[in-house]
Amino acid sequence: MRLWSIHPRYLDTKGLLAVWREALLAQKVLRGTTKGYRNHPQLERFKQCQDPLGGIAEYLLGIHAEASSRGYKFDQRKIGRGKCKTITCTRGQVLYEWGHLKKKLKVRDRKKYRDLAKVKQPEPHSLFKIIEGDVERWERPPALFKVSPF
Repeated sequence: MRLWSIHPRYLDTKGLLAVWREALLAQKVLRGTTKGYRNHPQLERFKQCQDPLGGIAEYLLGIHAEASSRGYKFDQRKIGRGKCKTITCTRGQVLYEWGHLKKKLKVRDRKKYRDLAKVKQPEPHSLFKIIEGDVERWERPPALFKVSPF
């Protein structure tokens, strides 16, 4: 599950469809209507919100708005209700995700990858208020592998 902190405008079609599907799953998890993913680290920031369902609803609304601007027909009726206008997110997290997305796009969508090269400072999803800091504690970056000479 990847619930991107970066603005959905940077996602390619495959990424936008995936984040919509994954955010709807996250909404089910936060509602308690699924058994899987209950302790997924990507959900920690929503769970810390006073209204977790409001947080994921706002997140989904941002994804829906981007999809609509591209002419996609995502079903807005699937989005729940609640109140949570902002969640903090560190600059380090946004930059980590930016690098992660660029690696993905370099392989699967070269045009989108080249478009991102023009971006000087990636914007966050509208739900997130950026604060200074490193990668978020809940992020699970891949371990660095030490290459053995043998």
